[in-house]
Amino acid sequence: MTPRGKTANSTTIMVERRKVVSQEGNVHVGGGQHSGIIINKEARPEDVEDTAAHLQLEFKVFLVNAQTQKHTQESRQLRFWFLSHVPEKERMRSAQEFFKELVAPLEFPRDYVGFIKKIMKMMQHKYKMISKVEVELKQLEESDSPPTRPMEDQTPTLSEEKILEMIESSYPNPITVQEMAKRASSTVEQVKEFIAKLAEKGLIKAMTTDCYTRVVQNETDVKVVRQMPTITSKKQPTIAIITAHYCEKLAVDTMIENQETFVRYTTVGESNIYTLGNIGAHRVVCTKLPTVGHDRSASIAAGNTTTRLLGTFQKVDHVFLVGTAGGVPHYTDYNKHVRLGDVVVATPPAGQKFIYMYCEGSKILENGSYEFETKSWGPPDLSLQNIAYQLQQQGIEKNGPMPWIEYMEAGNTKLQEQEMDFSRPNESTDKLYMSIGGSDVIEVSHPLPPEGSENVRDPTKPRVHLGVVAAGRSVVDNDQMRQDFASQLSVVAYDQEFDAVVESVYGNRKDQYVFIRGICDYKDGTRNKDWQPYAALVAAAFMKAVICGMEPPADD
Repeated sequence: MTPRGKTANSTTIMVERRKVVSQEGNVHVGGGQHSGIIINKEARPEDVEDTAAHLQLEFKVFLVNAQTQKHTQESRQLRFWFLSHVPEKERMRSAQEFFKELVAPLEFPRDYVGFIKKIMKMMQHKYKMISKVEVELKQLEESDSPPTRPMEDQTPTLSEEKILEMIESSYPNPITVQEMAKRASSTVEQVKEFIAKLAEKGLIKAMTTDCYTRVVQNETDVKVVRQMPTITSKKQPTIAIITAHYCEKLAVDTMIENQETFVRYTTVGESNIYTLGNIGAHRVVCTKLPTVGHDRSASIAAGNTTTRLLGTFQKVDHVFLVGTAGGVPHYTDYNKHVRLGDVVVATPPAGQKFIYMYCEGSKILENGSYEFETKSWGPPDLSLQNIAYQLQQQGIEKNGPMPWIEYMEAGNTKLQEQEMDFSRPNESTDKLYMSIGGSDVIEVSHPLPPEGSENVRDPTKPRVHLGVVAAGRSVVDNDQMRQDFASQLSVVAYDQEFDAVVESVYGNRKDQYVFIRGICDYKDGTRNKDWQPYAALVAAAFMKAVICGMEPPADD
C-alpha cells in the first residue's frame, strides 16, 4: 500500500500487487497473519501511476461523528487495473464482485484502517487478476439526519392513482370493480370510494354496472363502433405501432397527424382501439394492448390483439413496438451505461440475428455461472435497425441533426392538457443502486467518462443505444442473474413479457419490425412511474424520426 496524495478533504491510496526485492526505506512490513503485506509510509517517484484505470466504481457512505452526531457524506471511488490477459467481461464481473464483497453489510469496515486492510486482504487472497486498486476518499457534505433508504419494491397502498393505473392498464378493455379489488387485495367497498372520486373528476366512465374504462382526451373524436369500418385503399396503413401502457399510446398519438380513432368495446373478450393517420409520408395505425405482463393469460391476450390488428390491416409491412423499458446499467463503463430517459433500439449483436430474447428458465452450473433457456426473434430485414443506426450516428456527431428532440418538444406541448406530466424529471431522481446480496442495496454513482475524454452526455437529452431487448420473470427478478444474462447476450434493456406479441408479428410474416424503448427504470419499465411518461415520449419521438427516414411508400 502506498499513499498517493492528500488534501484538506480527500485522501488517495494505491494498493497494488508488486514483487518487492528490497524492503528498505520508510516501510512497515506485516508479519504473522499479515505476512506478504507491505505499507509504504510515503509516496516515492516510482509509485506514480501513468496509465488510465481500466474500470472505476464510486459509492457514498455516511459517517457519524460520535461527539456532534452530525452525518458527513463521503464519496469513495475505486479505480481498478487488471493483469493484461484478463478479458473485458471478466474485468467488469471481477470489479463488481470485489465491490459487493467489500461493502457487504455484515462485514463492512467501520473505520478507514479496516476499510483499507480489507481491500489489501481481498487482493492478497482472492482477486488475483486485479493488479492495482486506487482508493480516493473525499468528504462531501454534512447533515443532521441519515439518508432515506430506497424501498423500491414496497407494495403501494390503495389510492386514486392505483385504481386509475389499473383502469389505464386494462384500456381499451373495461375492468370490473371486483377485478380491481382482487388485484389490489382490497375490498369492493374501498375500491368504490376511489371510483366515485375518479368519476367525479371525469377521468373514468361506467360501461355497465360496476365496470369502468378510461375517458380519453378529445373523447368526442373517438368513434365507438361494433366493427371496424372499411378503409379505402389509399388510407390503408402500411405501418402498425403497438403500445402497452396508456401513456405510451398518448405519446405515440401526438406524433400522428389527421387522426381518426375507432374503439370497439366489449365486456366479453377483448376490446380494440385503433388510431389511424399520417406520420411523414406514411399511413400508420396505432393500437394499445390490453394488460401486458407477468400473467401469462395477459400475454396471450396481447398476442391475440396483435394478430387481430395485423389481420384487420393487411397492407401493414412494418411493425413498431414502442414504449418503456428498464435499462441495463453498466456500473463501470460510461459509454455502455444506459440511463433513465435514454432510448434503446433493439438491434442484433455482432454475428447474431436476434433482437428480442425471452428467458424461459435458468439453472446454476457447478462453477457458479448461469445457463439460460431462451427463445429469440430477429427480423429477416434490418432496414429499420439500419435507419436507427444512422440516426444514432447523427446524434453522436457534434451539432449533428437530432430530429427526435424537436418531435419530443412538440409532443410535450400537445400533451400539456393531460393529467400526467410528460416533461423530463429532475436529473437528481435518476439514482443508481447495486444489489449486494439478499434485499440489501447500495447507491453507486453513475460511471464517469474515461480520464482525459469529453463528457458527451447532455443531462437534458436522451442518448441512443443499440442492442438486444430481453424479458422473462426468471431473469428480471434476480439482480445477479439479470446482470449475467445481459453481459452474455448484449442485452441493453428489459421490458415486460412481449414474447406472444413478437411471436404473432413473426407468425404473420412481417419482415421488418423493431422495438423502440424509452428507459424509465432499471428493472422492466414498470417500476418508476415518475419517468414513465417522459420515457414513452422519448420512444415515440425516436419512432417518428425512424419513420420519417424510411422511403416513401410506393403508389398502388
